[in-house]
Amino acid sequence: MNLVLKALLFAAVAAIGNAIFVFGQKKSVPSNNPFIFLSLSLLLCVICLSVTTLFFPLGNVKAYVNANWKAIAITGFGLFVTYIGFYFLYSRFGASYYIIYAVLSIITTAIIVGVLVYQETFNIYYLLAIASAVVTIVLFFLGQKARG
Repeated sequence: MNLVLKALLFAAVAAIGNAIFVFGQKKSVPSNNPFIFLSLSLLLCVICLSVTTLFFPLGNVKAYVNANWKAIAITGFGLFVTYIGFYFLYSRFGASYYIIYAVLSIITTAIIVGVLVYQETFNIYYLLAIASAVVTIVLFFLGQKARG
């Protein structure tokens, strides 16, 4: 399987998981404390991930944590911010507004983290992809405005 197909496969798995996440969140009953839902869904996620780790070699977990604790903390905080943002985006605006997150995610992840921080390659095709993503947001808001 070539590299592009592998990337598409993994992206599709992540996209399906995200759709399931949004579907579940939208099906939840509103609560005075919305973070109960998020905490319990995260707990189930941790359980699933913990079981999944049993299918891979563990190695020296202590050495791994010692070498990666800063990255683990940054990633955990990133997941927290993502969960909070998703909750308020979906609960107040709806699943169709995910398009805004997707485009902003392209800019923040691919450009700021990928290109600026990790100096990954960037060319005219990436620039055109970002421009089309920005056009997507403009068209989305025009569509929302036309809906009335």
